Amino acid sequence: MPRHTPRTFLDRLRTPRGIPGFLKTASVCVLIAGLLSPLSTAVAAQGAPASTRTATATAGDSCGGQCSDILPPGENGNATLAQVLLNQVFGTQPEHAEDQLGPYADLATGYPALTDAKINTFFNDASFGVPSGQVASTTKPGGRTDVTIVRDKKTGVPHITGTTRYGTEFGAGYAAAQDRLWLMDVFRHVGRGQLTGFAGGAPSNQGLEQEFWRNAPYTEADLQAQIDGAIASAGDRGKQALDDVNAYLAGINAYIDASDSGRYFPGEYVLTGHKDSITNAGTIDHFKVTDMVALASVIGALFGSGGGGEVNNALSLLAAQSRYGVAEGTKVWESFRERNDPEAVLTVHDGESFPYAGKPADPRGAALPDAGTVAREPLVYDRTGSAAKAAAKSTSGTAGARALSSAKRGMSNALVVSGKHTASGRPVAVFGPQTGYFAPQLLMLQELQGPGISARGASFAGLSMYVELGRGQDYAWSATTSGQDIIDTYAVELCQDDYHYLYHGTCTAMDKVERTNAWKPTVADSTAAGSYTMRVWRTRYGPVEYRATVDGKRVAYTTLRSSYLHEADSIIGFQMLNDPDYVKGPEDFQKAVQHINYTFNWFYADSAHTAYYNSGDNPVRATGVDGEFPVWARQPYEWSGWDPAHNTASYTPASAHPNSVDQDYYISWNNKQAKDYAAAPWGEGSVHRGDLLDDRVRKLVADGGVTRSALVKAMADAGLADLRAEDVLPKLLRVVKSAAITDSTTAAAVDKLSAWVSAGAQRKVTSAGAKKYADADAIRILDAWWPELVKAEFAPGLGEDLYTAMTANLPVDESPSAAHGPTGSHAGSSFQYGWWSYVDKDLRTVLGEPVEGPLAQTYCGGGSLGACRTTLLNTLKEAAGRSASQVYPGDDLCSAGDQWCADSIVQRALGGIKHGNISWQNRPTYQQVVEFTSHR
Repeated sequence: MPRHTPRTFLDRLRTPRGIPGFLKTASVCVLIAGLLSPLSTAVAAQGAPASTRTATATAGDSCGGQCSDILPPGENGNATLAQVLLNQVFGTQPEHAEDQLGPYADLATGYPALTDAKINTFFNDASFGVPSGQVASTTKPGGRTDVTIVRDKKTGVPHITGTTRYGTEFGAGYAAAQDRLWLMDVFRHVGRGQLTGFAGGAPSNQGLEQEFWRNAPYTEADLQAQIDGAIASAGDRGKQALDDVNAYLAGINAYIDASDSGRYFPGEYVLTGHKDSITNAGTIDHFKVTDMVALASVIGALFGSGGGGEVNNALSLLAAQSRYGVAEGTKVWESFRERNDPEAVLTVHDGESFPYAGKPADPRGAALPDAGTVAREPLVYDRTGSAAKAAAKSTSGTAGARALSSAKRGMSNALVVSGKHTASGRPVAVFGPQTGYFAPQLLMLQELQGPGISARGASFAGLSMYVELGRGQDYAWSATTSGQDIIDTYAVELCQDDYHYLYHGTCTAMDKVERTNAWKPTVADSTAAGSYTMRVWRTRYGPVEYRATVDGKRVAYTTLRSSYLHEADSIIGFQMLNDPDYVKGPEDFQKAVQHINYTFNWFYADSAHTAYYNSGDNPVRATGVDGEFPVWARQPYEWSGWDPAHNTASYTPASAHPNSVDQDYYISWNNKQAKDYAAAPWGEGSVHRGDLLDDRVRKLVADGGVTRSALVKAMADAGLADLRAEDVLPKLLRVVKSAAITDSTTAAAVDKLSAWVSAGAQRKVTSAGAKKYADADAIRILDAWWPELVKAEFAPGLGEDLYTAMTANLPVDESPSAAHGPTGSHAGSSFQYGWWSYVDKDLRTVLGEPVEGPLAQTYCGGGSLGACRTTLLNTLKEAAGRSASQVYPGDDLCSAGDQWCADSIVQRALGGIKHGNISWQNRPTYQQVVEFTSHR
């Protein structure tokens, strides 16, 4: 394993810079000496009780040994205090804590020689059941006779088989707590905005609770209402879901009680002061049904709530209009927005149109702010102690908040090929979510077999009563974040004071919701004692996010999303996906995911068919309302059929969502879904990360005879590509080579960049186990050049104010080491956000090449090829002269100038166990490779 290891624990999550006072070596040695002996029995008993080592009973399995998956770092996300201490001091790992990390990492160098027979060198066998010779333990959780948990020797994944529905779900809850109890506890507190009081007042913890609670400021009554509302009213399936949740909770709580009495609970409870290591005093609170909703609100915010940003859109539009005048400024803004770019790569590429959220011909109701009046609504008040000391800088953008926010930006991919184009005549799929890299991972693996349930795959910890992404008996499914716009911003006109607003003509009081959190130093966090209060003002149009004036009137800008107060509703769709009696083909699959209100792209494969569906509750906007900008909070501009009491509305029908069955192939890397589906994030233009997949899969399909290994190779090859180098650098080089280069430094840089493009434009190491890139100088040059060339190309024409406003909408760069980008360094996922398309379109215009959907103006050199070339050469020379130490300045993990380390992926610690960093590759965190051999 790599030697560099992060020193993190809920703090410094985005970049691992360590925690003040965390487990100082001297105190650790004392703790180990005092604790190893009394805890040795507990460590051995962590999987207890164990009994006969027999194979699990297997349900019908149509994979024929051709289903595989992987989820680093490992299945075991719990560690006793002794295990945590040993890991921190000596680097030892609990069993199954990182045994999937090595195979996952090795694919980056192993994929060129991959064959179907070698797939499980880099993945796990995802067949149902456990062969008798591979059984590591068999557990009857809680002493029940109606459920058995069998864990395999290789990965420790729980295979849960129940003879009753209750027993099956009880086993799922028990296994979840065995593998992720601490993480589940962390996230139920994050979802309530109460993390600091639970885990300490480190800036990252403050940032986490602020980040999520601002968007979902729920009371306990709100959480309970989600259970009592849509789920309880969903007929038999709703009743079954509630029964499943209660059984699942009973299993979690049974493990809490067993681990407490047996003293093998996670060691983080001792380190944060919740349990005493000697006397065992203290408690671990039981889980309750509202905890599940709190967990769901966090996951929904991270991965399934697209849209928003209307105020920032308005600010950049106003900047464009200020620069160019209203008419031309609007054209410039729209060309950068690329809301329906004709050159964008599509998932549904057969030409079918799915119009949604396009620009209205006659916009109505826009409520753009007066210049200079927008202010973010304060969230934090009444700081004391260490919180008061931190008041000088905002914690909403701290490492912790940005780390989990990066998971939202750390996107997912899918490659699915129809049987018409495969060697076997059966569909092949390689797909999975990119949920970020954490220790323990946010997801966990499991197999569930019981009445009405038959599935294996990944689920978010604490929400694993069903498999959320995985395979059934003869079908598999997965998702990528789609990001279509289900969020709108309303300008509510204030009356009386700052806390009353006009609702349908009546002056109405806002609701005040508060959280007061206090903390004291712990072993895990030496942050001094402190406290603060978070306060959110809520209206019927959602929480207040900004204040401003519009045409001189005082307003509060509120944010309303269709999934607000409805994060738990999606449980019905996941229940259906796990039901073998429900999903028997692609149409059933599409009907199931229609019940999921998160914004996801869903993919399906069985032995005969493939399918795709874009989920989410897309609100029907009033005629003329442009969802890109704030609108007045008045009846004519509200969502059609909107019920403010329950935040329900009329939604676009299923047929209007991008969907398809048996297209020749599907790819998704969070790109545009279909023609005229204009509800996309910024940056879906002529160059997008999805092109890396589309180019490779399209070629495979054209050649025919696609195999599982060929599709894995395409994914892995794209996962090492530098998007800028593959799709934009050739145009940059055409410009700079349009005349002789006389400067020797610049010429040498051009030669290196040209050679890199010829070699494949990848960020790949020289050999397996090496920590140096094959084209290190060229990579260094482009990493230094890109941000500078973008600014030099566009800032003179746009002006500093507009350029700054546009970069607030879309950052210029997201290379693997770009700590200044939206994802940050060490996050793996890269090249989702950047000005790749703008540079591409602008340069093609300068070169006189055809461009569909061009920018409204030409920027590089004012449109002159010679002047553009001079701009690029000047910035290239400056970039080429920057040393590796300047380009990669280093952090607590990496020395300055260590290019490989700067790119490397870190499993960001959410508990006490740390892991080594691995070489960069841009791929899903959890990933499946599937090809079914038969169908029911």
